[in-house]
Amino acid sequence: MTYRLPSLAYSYDALEPFIDRRTMEIHHAGHHAAYLTHLNAALDKHPELRPTPIEELLRHLESVPGDIRLSIRNNGGGHLNHSIFWQTIGPATGHDEPVGDFAGAIRASFGSFENFKNQFTKAAWLLFGSGWVWLVDRGDRLVVEATANQDSPFMVGRMPICGLDLWEHAYYLLYQNRRADYVQNWWHVVNWAAVERRYARELTSANSAA
Repeated sequence: MTYRLPSLAYSYDALEPFIDRRTMEIHHAGHHAAYLTHLNAALDKHPELRPTPIEELLRHLESVPGDIRLSIRNNGGGHLNHSIFWQTIGPATGHDEPVGDFAGAIRASFGSFENFKNQFTKAAWLLFGSGWVWLVDRGDRLVVEATANQDSPFMVGRMPICGLDLWEHAYYLLYQNRRADYVQNWWHVVNWAAVERRYARELTSANSAA
């Protein structure tokens, strides 16, 4: 399989004023596209790996040939992380927090949505350098975890439900060094309906594999 840049379900300016059009354009058509270029170039060296989903390559990174392992980690992780990011944000809808089974899972894991939001936000403020903060399914409960650079929760057996990109390219044009403002405004563009669907799919997949 040749990996291609996923289309967005919204326009580059659809997240304004919280994320600006120019940042979205550079982030998607520039940074994400570059990860794909390098990922496909790495897989050209080992075409036998092309049928393997990127999630599986990252989950079993130690089995990837050594000459492309770092590229799969960085560029494969960058592609997958961004794909999840695009899917779980969108124009503000007034749906400001989860509902249904996913809301129940949040309460069971964190006590309340507000507790989850505070824990996630604090983790984003405290992350040093470039990386991501994730809501992940650990199997027995949901937890907040951070990864450095483009590392993926799949690398440690976690299932990412949604994540926040904390590389400077994700926010610097609009927010400069005000990462805390970017983090606070990201909550306005989380597409909880999409996050809930992702959680439901992963839960179904996990139950089928059990």
